Amino acid sequence: MIQGTAALDERAAMTAAACLFNGFSDPSRLAIVRRLAEGEHRVVDLTSQLGLAQSTVSKHLACLKDCGLVSSRPVGRASVWSLEHSAVVLDLLAAAERLLTSTGEAATLCPRYGVDTLESV
Repeated sequence: MIQGTAALDERAAMTAAACLFNGFSDPSRLAIVRRLAEGEHRVVDLTSQLGLAQSTVSKHLACLKDCGLVSSRPVGRASVWSLEHSAVVLDLLAAAERLLTSTGEAATLCPRYGVDTLESV
């Protein structure tokens, strides 16, 4: 019975990790995270800096908020968004960059998740 519990705990941990990584799986969300790593921003700031529609930025911020990666606070009629756990998130992104450097173009050439699949979305 203990082995079954350990397998369930491991499955739950892997599911949580997959959900977290899904939060980082969109290039626009990554761009938003990078901007928020520089400091707080309003949606209007992010839309102009990233060239994205307001609805797109808001949708991605909601996803990132659901993942516990960003938070907002009201300032007047606007909300100011910030990155939660910024040191850990920046460490994760740095590790991803190191891994991408090690694997070369393998990730972008992946037939399942590579650049060609992103362009067809």
